[in-house]
Amino acid sequence: MAGYMVCWPQDRWKEIKKAGDAGPIKVVYGSIHARMPTIASVKVGDVVFPVTYMQKHLYVLARLPVTHRERAFDYCMRELGSQHGALIPEGIVVKQTETFYWSWDCKSYNCAEAVPEGLQVVTQEEKPHLEHQNPFNCCSQWAVWGEEGSSIEPRQLPDQVLPELRFGYPKSKEKPLKFTPNGSVLSSSLTATRRMSEETLEIFEDLFR
Repeated sequence: MAGYMVCWPQDRWKEIKKAGDAGPIKVVYGSIHARMPTIASVKVGDVVFPVTYMQKHLYVLARLPVTHRERAFDYCMRELGSQHGALIPEGIVVKQTETFYWSWDCKSYNCAEAVPEGLQVVTQEEKPHLEHQNPFNCCSQWAVWGEEGSSIEPRQLPDQVLPELRFGYPKSKEKPLKFTPNGSVLSSSLTATRRMSEETLEIFEDLFR
């Protein structure tokens, strides 16, 4: 089992809080953009910890043991009933309105008759879901999910342990977070999905015991 840290930007955390979404956490997405970085390295059996950074403090928002990994498009269509900006797989055409169809290669069609043979047309129908299940960035690629996620709430990591945190694999490549001269964590330390050292994983796990 490996532990991974992913960052939810402050504005994303505020949206979740405003929506009254306290979990339990069901899913974490990865995209092809830095705002919601790739989770391609996360596997079934791993644990993902979304975090956010506010007022010079690092907060762990939730703990998600991963029991499933699939394309974000498949998860969104099944659980949310809509694409929600996930990357459309090859061979799929999404019906977004009565007359608009959008395909995996960014081609559009103004009617069903214009859709080439051999492409599967998928119709969207929104389903009830929690706010955190909405991908907060476009081009979602992968979704990791599970049924035993924790509640979603800010749990502050003690400031004194932040310099002790290590990320990377194998052990010879582990690195600490980077800090500005005034003691703030550099954003570049948080804009990637980071695998935790065993010791760092224990520090995160302690918040949920």
